[in-house]
Amino acid sequence: MINKKSTDKKKNYSEQISSLKKETEKLKCKLKEKNDKLLRSIADFQNLQKRMEKEIDNCAVKTKEKYLSELIDLQELLKKAFSDDKPKEGLKLIINNIERFFEKEGIRSISCIGEKFDHNLHHAVTTVEHNECEDNTIVEEVKKGFILNDKVIRPSHVIVSKKKEK
Repeated sequence: MINKKSTDKKKNYSEQISSLKKETEKLKCKLKEKNDKLLRSIADFQNLQKRMEKEIDNCAVKTKEKYLSELIDLQELLKKAFSDDKPKEGLKLIINNIERFFEKEGIRSISCIGEKFDHNLHHAVTTVEHNECEDNTIVEEVKKGFILNDKVIRPSHVIVSKKKEK
């Protein structure tokens, strides 16, 4: 009887070992598939990164070409104005050209004289005592400020009033 039990146990262990080996093989196959998928995903991601870098580089080059072309046009206009007998007309043409370019690109100037000082839009160069204006009113613009698509790209440099102290 002991032999039969021993044989049954050995048979049972053999079946379990066989079952575990099959399960291990299945798991190895699944792991290999997952590993292959992961490697493919990494390769796809690296390819995407390379494509995006190329697109960013191309976009930068196109942007640079666009603005350099505008600068070349302005240089030609400046040369014409310089060699012109009436340079004022040439300068007007250049200023109009620049203003059209600004408008096309969404750049607008910040109006400020007579407005309340706003640190988001203005940079105070100095203050002057002034009785005719309220405190923090802009009385003079030293340097024009500009906004590009609702973002200040250069604040207006201004002189701000303050009441005379008694």
